[in-house]
Amino acid sequence: MAELKKIAILGSTGSIGTQALDVIRSNSNSFAVEVLTGNGNADLLIKQAIEFNPNSVVISDENKYQYVKNALTPYDIKVFAGNKAISEIVQMDSIDVVLAAIVGYAGLESTISAIKAGKQIALANKETLVVAGDLVTRLAKEKGVNLYPIDSEHSAIFQCLAGEFHNPIEKIYLTASGGPFRGKDTNFLRSVKKEQALKHPNWEMGAKITIDSASLMNKGLEVIEAKWLFGLKSEQIDVIVHPQSIIHSLVQFTDGSMKAQMGLPDMKLPIQYALGYPNRIKSDFTRFDFMNYPSLTFEPADVKTFRNLALAFESLNRGGNASCILNAANEVAVDAFLKDKIGFLQMSDVVENCLQKVDYIANPVYDDYVSTDCVTRIKALEFISNCKSQIV
Repeated sequence: MAELKKIAILGSTGSIGTQALDVIRSNSNSFAVEVLTGNGNADLLIKQAIEFNPNSVVISDENKYQYVKNALTPYDIKVFAGNKAISEIVQMDSIDVVLAAIVGYAGLESTISAIKAGKQIALANKETLVVAGDLVTRLAKEKGVNLYPIDSEHSAIFQCLAGEFHNPIEKIYLTASGGPFRGKDTNFLRSVKKEQALKHPNWEMGAKITIDSASLMNKGLEVIEAKWLFGLKSEQIDVIVHPQSIIHSLVQFTDGSMKAQMGLPDMKLPIQYALGYPNRIKSDFTRFDFMNYPSLTFEPADVKTFRNLALAFESLNRGGNASCILNAANEVAVDAFLKDKIGFLQMSDVVENCLQKVDYIANPVYDDYVSTDCVTRIKALEFISNCKSQIV
């Protein structure tokens, strides 16, 4: 019997984390949970730990440390607290794969720590490459670490490249569902409420990524992530709206041939592919039926109405710390929108303002990314406080 792969799941209480545990639960002969980390959902973290019996758990919220520790004392599971503990625990010798699923900039430090320790990375945290793609990819190459993408689009590209890594890519097409507001104009978007934006037509995701999908910022972040994962230039990346979300992305090679990866929208498939790579593990996932989708349609992305996608391309072309600014401003803007402090269209205003106002650094090091993130968040909050809300 093959030895079990021992997995550390960073962000186990979030959407990707819980689905990853579904995959592991269904494949207990292939995977074992070594570490679980959660942010503030202590009760779910405790429940997961009791079921999967990891070596250790980390609760980011240090105020909940004693509560988690007391609950897990009978199970002989080590308990730690704080973000520093997450960055330290990923270095454990017993860990084979680190699944990086902490949402946003918060996941950067622990992912870098895991790479430095030589751990293979199943990457669900796209912001790691958006914020510090140059640094992270150089470090991964230096340490001989593979970055296995979990985003459905990047997993699709990765799958299309299997057996083709020696062949140059002419172009990739990242597909987008278009979100809940596909085809809507600015007049409609001006009065959009968060409850509408949180209703994605095809995918079930966490609140932040769902809002990003509605504003097309998620696709913008994916464009930047693709540049670093696959060593591409911005002109080699295109976005096409595909409302059915069946074709997850495409690769076009220099001979004009195209490969696409298809399937029903289910994040458990790319999670399982990343954890099991290079082997495909048999699953009971629902199979795609062509007769249920007699027509697959495509249309261009509306970058004039959904300005976030254009801002992401602008940041990618600018380089340096621009994408770090983009990401930090967007995280603040999404949080403000979810708290009814700004309107849907104002999220792009926040991002654009920060790209103009925060100092540009052409060749940033790690400390520059940290300071850029901090300064951008301050600028974004200042801009928001001066905004007149457009919420009707």
